[in-house]
Amino acid sequence: MMPSAESQAEAESLRKEIEYHNRRYYALDDPEITDIAYDQLLRQLQALEAQYPELLTPDSPTQRVGAKPLDAFAEVVHPVPMLSLDNAFDQQEFANFDRRVRERLELTDEVSYIVEPKLDGLAISLLYEEGQLVRGATRGDGNVGEDVTQNIRTIPTIPLCLTGSGWPKRLEVRGEIYMPKAGFNRLNERARQRGEKSFANPRNAAAGSLRQLDSKIAAGRPLAIYCYGFGLVEGGRLGKSHSESMALLEGWGLRISPELEKVSGIASCHNYYQQMAKRRDGLDYDIDGVVYKVDDLQQQQHLGFVSRAPRWAIAWKFPALEEMTQLLDVDFQVGRTGALTPVARLEPVQVAGVIVSNATLHNMDEIQRKDVRIGDTVIVRRAGDVIPEVVRSVPAKRPADAKEISLPKQCPECGSEVIRLEDEAVARCSGGLFCPAQRKEAIKHFASRKALDIEGLGDKLVDQLIDRALIHTPADLFTLTLEQFADLDRMAEKSAQNLLKALEKSRQTTLPRFLFSLGIREVGEATARSLALYFGGIEPLQLADLDKLQTVSDVGPIVAEHIIAFFRQPHNIEVIDALIEAGIQWPAIEQIAADQQPLADKIFVLTGSLSRPRSVIKEQLQALGAKVAGSVSKKTDYVVAGEDAGSKLAKAEKLGIEVLDEAALEVLLAQL
Repeated sequence: MMPSAESQAEAESLRKEIEYHNRRYYALDDPEITDIAYDQLLRQLQALEAQYPELLTPDSPTQRVGAKPLDAFAEVVHPVPMLSLDNAFDQQEFANFDRRVRERLELTDEVSYIVEPKLDGLAISLLYEEGQLVRGATRGDGNVGEDVTQNIRTIPTIPLCLTGSGWPKRLEVRGEIYMPKAGFNRLNERARQRGEKSFANPRNAAAGSLRQLDSKIAAGRPLAIYCYGFGLVEGGRLGKSHSESMALLEGWGLRISPELEKVSGIASCHNYYQQMAKRRDGLDYDIDGVVYKVDDLQQQQHLGFVSRAPRWAIAWKFPALEEMTQLLDVDFQVGRTGALTPVARLEPVQVAGVIVSNATLHNMDEIQRKDVRIGDTVIVRRAGDVIPEVVRSVPAKRPADAKEISLPKQCPECGSEVIRLEDEAVARCSGGLFCPAQRKEAIKHFASRKALDIEGLGDKLVDQLIDRALIHTPADLFTLTLEQFADLDRMAEKSAQNLLKALEKSRQTTLPRFLFSLGIREVGEATARSLALYFGGIEPLQLADLDKLQTVSDVGPIVAEHIIAFFRQPHNIEVIDALIEAGIQWPAIEQIAADQQPLADKIFVLTGSLSRPRSVIKEQLQALGAKVAGSVSKKTDYVVAGEDAGSKLAKAEKLGIEVLDEAALEVLLAQL
């Protein structure tokens, strides 16, 4: 079953949201949501991709770990990817993991596991050559990390040279950098005495210390490491089991957790979890669960991996810590995509060692589900993150004057209409081209390759232009001067001249590109093309009602609602008019009614090396009403295969789908 437009939009929205939070957590060390909330987003996306495999993309967060490295550090390609771990949140989920392991190994006996606390720190890769430490790198996105060797060398618990003998010629060790609680408290106390900003928690302090460009600063921070595994092993070997290998690492001077144990069977695993949960607060470092790994390395190899995690390991997370406080008020914050998020203003309370005064309420559905009102006593949960969440209210403590929370009708940032469709949990500002909160994303999208394609106008330049208040809407780009561009960081006069030429070139575009550039929710390339072919101009589209819009291919009631809401906002119309006044224009196009498109609703997939660019063939097919998909399914009508066609061709042949070479495609098109 092919995914609906709603499912595709939901998957795309989840991917963007998860990648945003990945960057906040891994690259900026400034997370906005709890681990549990993040895991829920990831599970939603995993469930969608499992239901509709066509939605799975190579760059999906389910295929990756974390975020891209910071520009300040050199990139390091991990020879063996640093994968993440799947999570279990209760005894049943862990029991399901154990059952899957035994079934895949065809075992009736209990499985032997290596168990240790899951540190709340920063994953690190240490590369030793001939026993010498030659490189330290962060996890990054799992494939590419950041070179932090100079800072790593300042950590006393990391040996610069391995001790003993017998180590492989090249050995990559994986570990977790953390900051002991005592050292964290001293660091924050010094910061307070100096009037400086203190760190929110030890994990942020460790990550921030490791990413200092000046290694002298890192050297003054109380960092430590526990090693938990290994990656690349060349010119030698480790033990036959994980436990034997960890003992070898310890013998070579590498620090491993004193809590590391080998247990057998699910009962012993559960007992270790319970004991560690009781000891959690007494440890000198933060932990957020227990990691379980199949001990036998041959069994690990047999179990293998899924896209982002090994099948032979899991992290059983602890329940988040909770406290009780009063909800004083609720503000609505507008995100970069226009989503309105209700934020609880709380009577300050200490949760997991951090004073909490703000917490997310997620969306109006969650507020209603949890029955939260202003004035309520609420339960606040924090799981090692900066911004916690309101878990539930305590109705027994509700005051008589408690007020229900209502969604604002106008955006608190720009005054545009707030839209919340019936089947959607998230409410959004409809002033996408004008709203200050959405400004950066709107302009980056407007300038992107598939939109106006303004070459040279990258994300960092857009950030500078907005931060300096040089532009407020996309139309302002066309008023900028050579001097204003040349004054930007990393810009010279030649670069500024090239950018002005690119802006001039972008004035000549097409109606489909222009419609796509506006960033109307759920109006992608294909829908923009369908709208352009049907209406032939921007004004008829602005005046179209719900019924008229739904006669267009690819436009259902939800997309139609988004289009109407967008054009209903005067601010958006003002920006469109300003763009046209700035010289944006496109050639007239011949309108083609949906029932006159010879390839209407036919689905094509392009694969292999073709003589013409795929984008050209794609546009030709779309102009005739066809849909061009990225993957083969039972609903695919034709696969156009060039040289070196791979898995898509094989799947098409297996499903009995008609395969065309380029010559056959031309014959088909000539017959239309």
